[in-house]
Amino acid sequence: MNNATLTTTARTVLRVVVGFLFAAHGWQKFNEWTIAGTTAAFGDMGIPMAEIAAPVIATLELVGGIALILGLLTRPVAVLLTLDMLGALILVHVSAGVFVANNGYELVLLLGAAALTLALVGPGRASADYALFGRRDSRVSVLA
Repeated sequence: MNNATLTTTARTVLRVVVGFLFAAHGWQKFNEWTIAGTTAAFGDMGIPMAEIAAPVIATLELVGGIALILGLLTRPVAVLLTLDMLGALILVHVSAGVFVANNGYELVLLLGAAALTLALVGPGRASADYALFGRRDSRVSVLA
C-alpha cells in the first residue's frame, strides 16, 4: 500500500470507530437513560443548565457520531465533540483520576483526543466531505 492509501484507511477507521462510540453514547442517553434520566444525572454531577445540556449533548453525540461515520461535516462536528469531551473531563471526570472503573477520565480523554485529531487532519478521501467539498478550487475544500 502507498502512503495515501494508508492515510485514507487510517482516517476512515478512526472516523468510523469514534463515530460509532459517540453515536452509541448519544443513543444511550436517549433510549437507555432517557433524556429525563440524563438531565437528572447531569444535575447530580453538577453540570450547569442540565435541562438544556442533556438533550443538546445527547443529540450532538448521536447525530455527530453518525456524521463522523459518514464523514459529513467532519471537522466542525469533531470540534464540537472535542469541546463536549473537554467539558466532561473538567466538570465530571478529572477529580476521579484516570481509570473509567472509578468514573475517571480515560475514555473521555481518548474520545476527545480522537475527535481533535479528526478536526485537525480531516475526514480523508473515503468520506462524504471529500465527495461534496473535495475540489481544490472550492472555498469549502477545507472541510475535505
